[in-house]
Amino acid sequence: MAFLELNTITKSYGSNQVLRGIDLHVNRHQVVCLIGASGCGKSTLLRCVNALEEIDQGDIRLDGDVVSGEGIDVNSLRRKIGIVFQSFNLFPHMSVLDNVTLSPIRVLGLSKADAEAQALALLERVGLASKAAAYPDQLSGGQQQRVAIVRALAMNPDVLLLDEITSALDPELVAEVLNIVRDLAADGLTILMATHEMSFAKEVADTVVYVHEGVILEQGPPDQIFGAPQEERTRAFLKKIIEAGRL
Repeated sequence: MAFLELNTITKSYGSNQVLRGIDLHVNRHQVVCLIGASGCGKSTLLRCVNALEEIDQGDIRLDGDVVSGEGIDVNSLRRKIGIVFQSFNLFPHMSVLDNVTLSPIRVLGLSKADAEAQALALLERVGLASKAAAYPDQLSGGQQQRVAIVRALAMNPDVLLLDEITSALDPELVAEVLNIVRDLAADGLTILMATHEMSFAKEVADTVVYVHEGVILEQGPPDQIFGAPQEERTRAFLKKIIEAGRL
């Protein structure tokens, strides 16, 4: 049994069906990368997993338990499944330390001292302990995104969802964020991420999933997807990526 299961997930906005029967299983400690053109449904899929969007049909299971549909405990779910967005979503009026400790104190019930100790250890890990008292507007985009990742990690999630977390960054800042994800993957954190960073997906992912118009067209190990894709649409997508110098 997979750790995270998405079974026949559909999602529409009015007459626009964005997800059309998604089946995806993620094993514990796996890194699964979703690739595909903008608008194909990757971000919507991640938002459904975190209950930021309600699914129309299907179910989502975490460690065997259904975590989608009516009556679920959304707060409990989000303690287990963290998400980081392409826009950093930090509270501008709060320091880095306060941004990171807010949820552990309010949701997990940690004491301020314990939450701050944990936050400082995580900030140290990503090279930002010296920025604990700074405010978001005093940080670079890459630093803000690292804080956003730390904020998600402070909840000790079982699964981390990453939604195009480098797309809003200047190219020179991308590597510092991806290095953090690389370290988390090496530590065995279960990660489901949507990304346009194909070289990173090729290096880090256990499974690469190609999404096209709300459907998973192809999935498999990186060597297969990038080296010998079976579907014509996958080949056409990767051809454009290669021509753009991104793989």
